[in-house]
Amino acid sequence: MPQADILEERAEFERRIEGKTLCTELRATAERHPDLPAFSDREGDGWRTLTWGQVRQRTLEAAAGFVALGLAPGEVVAMMMPNRSEHVLTDFGVVHAGGTPTTVYATLAPDQVAFVAGNCSAAYAVLDGRDQLDRWLPVLDKLPALRKVIVLDASVCPSGDRFMTWDDFLKLGRERLASDPAEVERRWQAVKPTDTLTVLYTSGTTGNPKGVLITHRMALYEAAVSDEVSELPDHSVSVSYLPYAHIADRVLSMYLPALRASHVYMCPDPAQLTTVLREARPHFFFGVPRVWEKIMAGIQAVLGGETDEAKKAAVAQAMEAGRAYVRGQEYGNTLTDEVREAFEKADAAVLRPMRALLGLDRVVQALSAAAPLPIEVARFFSGLGMRIMDVYGMTETTGAATGNTKDAFKLGTVGRAFPGIEVKLAEDGEILIRGTTCTPGYLNRPEATSELLDAEGWVHTGDVGEMDSDGFLKIVDRKKELIITAGGENIAPSLIENLLKEHPLVGQALAYGDRRPYVVALITLDGEVAPVWAAAAGIENTDVAALAEDPRVLAEIEKAVQDANARLARVQQVKKWKVLPTEWTAESEELTPTLKLKRRVVHSKYADVIEELYNG
Repeated sequence: MPQADILEERAEFERRIEGKTLCTELRATAERHPDLPAFSDREGDGWRTLTWGQVRQRTLEAAAGFVALGLAPGEVVAMMMPNRSEHVLTDFGVVHAGGTPTTVYATLAPDQVAFVAGNCSAAYAVLDGRDQLDRWLPVLDKLPALRKVIVLDASVCPSGDRFMTWDDFLKLGRERLASDPAEVERRWQAVKPTDTLTVLYTSGTTGNPKGVLITHRMALYEAAVSDEVSELPDHSVSVSYLPYAHIADRVLSMYLPALRASHVYMCPDPAQLTTVLREARPHFFFGVPRVWEKIMAGIQAVLGGETDEAKKAAVAQAMEAGRAYVRGQEYGNTLTDEVREAFEKADAAVLRPMRALLGLDRVVQALSAAAPLPIEVARFFSGLGMRIMDVYGMTETTGAATGNTKDAFKLGTVGRAFPGIEVKLAEDGEILIRGTTCTPGYLNRPEATSELLDAEGWVHTGDVGEMDSDGFLKIVDRKKELIITAGGENIAPSLIENLLKEHPLVGQALAYGDRRPYVVALITLDGEVAPVWAAAAGIENTDVAALAEDPRVLAEIEKAVQDANARLARVQQVKKWKVLPTEWTAESEELTPTLKLKRRVVHSKYADVIEELYNG
């Protein structure tokens, strides 16, 4: 699209949000839809739900609580809580008091907590319970700016002036709002579109995390274009389970619902996601690639255990109809009446019941982001009649800057630029982005900011991409993560890793080969699928560590490697590999909280294993 047209689009969306803040939008939604459901939390066997009218009232009470505690405009409140309505109320309350909220990843070690809280000079912290306290208490002496710690679980709240229970905080807020409503009104009315709405710390695949400044204007623009390209019904239902330290869930489960009066079911424990999905039956579902991969592996494990050949054949035939249906809708293709009719029959008889078992039967929009979704995963779900729309962006662009949409999508790409967003490739293939959603920089990190933003306002993403003639973008890899072999070949490790992870037994994989004569791989087993597979194969000891040495498991992994190699160029093929006796998690630090590989950590932690693969 010509730049003039992009700028015209941008100006149109900027007019829509002119003068608005999250505060003005929450008030408007609460006035229009006071009785519509907003956020639901599990309570016993049922759900406790706040309406939008209640959310606004409790937001003002929380704001008054922070005012009463002495929060000054611009000061930071750090939160470490799972996905629950109190998290949203705290966040909105801080904003309405003129402060800046930040969510700290709940997997950070105490020293990392100290770095983040110190970098933003957090004045207050709101923590969920014992696990979170254990991460903060050891470093409180290193945080002189931190005046008060509020704890939701009263039973573990320490004594002393520096601590306060959530119930006491809310009581203070109610009393202050009743006695002096004008001050809270003055505070939120004074908030400007260019003010910081939140500081979000990148999960840090390398080095210390950086605090990304997100303004009201940036977030509202992102929400406006996301709403424009979506196909969701009014007051749609969704499930929130990704950390609120993640830009995607903030936009999709905080900011966008506040504009659309949507209903969000909270899932504080991702292990309960399947249960919550079946109860909520959302219209919209967002998953990072690893979530989609695990759902796919679970389905494959069930299908693989089916002994009725007639049923297996019926499912295979139905999924082929699903793939043809989605393929016919891809950009440049034509969906014929014959393919549509075949899908409708297969959907009614087989596919919709399969999606219902997952709680995904009402989904009209399924998204993936954080890393490119492997094409085989996208094709698998197309067999269920689902189009997973891959989008692309980063915290520094307030989330999605490009995306596939209902009317223009290509599986295997991350779509085209969103309205008003400029995207181009540098000479070395690096993806550059410019637009209203781009951050002004990192908090207290001028050198890092200058590396991120050039003089013309382009964000340098660090990702390498390719763009086809229709404007669809494809992510090749991280610029700094490309393998350059001893022979000088440039290899994208994620291409190899994604092919390996197509096998349901493989949980994670890391390809290595920088300045080496060939590529090797470290592989971990899927902790959920592997024991089920092993039991079906008659293996008695289904512990992951034992399975990593079992000859039958290793033979299956050998097949996975051979299948991947068959689809790779010779220089990309894995020559040697090792199955590790453990899983990689955010807690063990091989993964970020958004489940991306920390390559440097893996390289360091398993340096001896890598050397053995080359020298053994």
